[in-house]
Amino acid sequence: MTTASSPAVPTLIGSVQRALRLMEAVGTHRDGAPAKQLAREAGLPLPTAYHLLRTLTHEGYLRRENGVFLFGAAAEKLVGGRSSRPGVIVDSLAHWADVIGAPVYCALYRDGEIELVAVADSPAAPSVREWASFRETGHAHALGQCLLGQLDERAREDHLDRYPVRQLTRYSVRDRQTFLARLRAMKRMEPVVERQEYALGTVCAAIPITVGPAVAAMAVSLPLEQEERLLAAIEQLRCEVTTFLRSFVFSISI
Repeated sequence: MTTASSPAVPTLIGSVQRALRLMEAVGTHRDGAPAKQLAREAGLPLPTAYHLLRTLTHEGYLRRENGVFLFGAAAEKLVGGRSSRPGVIVDSLAHWADVIGAPVYCALYRDGEIELVAVADSPAAPSVREWASFRETGHAHALGQCLLGQLDERAREDHLDRYPVRQLTRYSVRDRQTFLARLRAMKRMEPVVERQEYALGTVCAAIPITVGPAVAAMAVSLPLEQEERLLAAIEQLRCEVTTFLRSFVFSISI
C-alpha cells in the first residue's frame, strides 16, 4: 500500500510529465527532430530523454526515422486515424460534451483538406448546422482558423487559393490579407475564438491538439446569449483532453 510519504506517486507523476513534454516537443516539428533537440526543448537531461524516447518508440507512440523522432501509429489513434474505427479521443467526445454542456467538435487538416472527424451534441445543446461547407469555409469558423493557424505560410496560401476568403456574415473576415494577418498573430496553444463569423447567433472556440501526426483541433460552440461561458467551456475541454492524455501516458512503463 502506498503512503503519503512514499516516493512512488511523485516519481510516477514526474515521469508522466516528462513524457508529455517530450510528446509536445515532437508535436512542434512536422518533419521530426533528433533526441538532443527534443531534450533541450523539453528541458530534460539527455539520458532521461533517451530513456523516455526509447520507451515511447517501443510502445508505438513515436517512431524513429533517419535519426529523428516523429509520432507513431499509436499516437495517430488519439486523434482518429485512417482506419474505420474511431480514435479514442473521438470515442470520448460524447462524454466531454455531456460534462461541458456544449457541443464538442474534432477536426483534422489532412491531405490539404479540413476534415470534420466527429461531433457530439445533445437535444439541449445542439451543434451548429453546416449550412456552408466546413471544408470550404475554414476562414470563417474557429476549427478551420485553428487548423490553418498551425500550417506554414505555403500551405496556408495553397489552401486559400483553393478556398478563397469570402464573407459569410457581416462579422466574417472580409479579405485574404486580413485573414492571413490574423493567423500570423495567433499565439501557439491559445484558444481561437470566432463570434458569429460562420453562423449568426453562435460563438465558437477551438484549441489545437498536438498529439498525433496530423494537424488537429477540437472546439465547442454556444448560443450567442451564452457567450460568457465560452472561454470557460474551451478551457474545461482542454483540461478534459489533458487529463485523458495523462491517463494514457500512465499506461507506459517508465
